[in-house]
Amino acid sequence: MFAVIETGGKQYKVSPGDKIKIEKVNAEGGSVFVFDKVLLVGDDGSLRLGRPYVSGAKVEAKVIRQARDRKKIVFKYHSKSRYRKKKGHRQAFTEAEITKISG
Repeated sequence: MFAVIETGGKQYKVSPGDKIKIEKVNAEGGSVFVFDKVLLVGDDGSLRLGRPYVSGAKVEAKVIRQARDRKKIVFKYHSKSRYRKKKGHRQAFTEAEITKISG
């Protein structure tokens, strides 16, 4: 069984047991989080496609941890004008394990 969910402006294909790294959601580590924006649910040859979401379908996930990614360097440079700007950014993310797909 698999599903396609939408969270944080992105889409993820998930199955039970998968670990995914998504945009930060408001949930504590170790708690259960439910994704209700399910775009597609597939099972042994049958496929349910939502317009835009599948009604009654839910994907449950256990939040493993909340963390911040490695630092990304943003460097702006204009040649011949002595313009240099260096900035760093660390994006917050949530790591979750898919436990159950229903619907």
